[in-house]
Amino acid sequence: MSQALTLARPYARAAHAAARDEGRVDAWSQALGFAAQVAADPRVSGLLLNPALERGQAVALLAPQGAEASFTRFLGLLADAGRLPLLAEVAGMFEQLRAEDQRVVRATVTSAAELSPQELDKLRDALKRRFGREVELETAVDASLIGGAVIDAGDVVIDGSLKGKLGRLQTALAG
Repeated sequence: MSQALTLARPYARAAHAAARDEGRVDAWSQALGFAAQVAADPRVSGLLLNPALERGQAVALLAPQGAEASFTRFLGLLADAGRLPLLAEVAGMFEQLRAEDQRVVRATVTSAAELSPQELDKLRDALKRRFGREVELETAVDASLIGGAVIDAGDVVIDGSLKGKLGRLQTALAG
């Protein structure tokens, strides 16, 4: 996976720079998300590796209807370099660059039970104070946490789950 990220990084940066220069970052984000989703389909991913697939066919398959000409040229560049299978990584890195530009922190909150909108608002406000940025939250439920939640905000992971606390207690008692 790290090799795929290393290969995808220059393409994500180039896509972000082009989108920013055009003032079309949101449009590129949507188009890349669409292309990555199509490329991830098992029927399509096998096709992308077929040497008989021509550049124009690949671009037509992956580009959303009405995509910018610069975006379709970008897909063509990926096709020429044999990098279309990296679209998911390119899209993910593009979103990270976009979030940095927009000063937004994306965090995933995994809790033992569904959180109420009020709890999410309090959590968002606390994270906003901690990071000094806007916060976009995604939620997930994992009953194995027993209680509490785990917040994953990229480089920062806050484990406030009962499962995590029990694990740390077990390590402290064993060591």
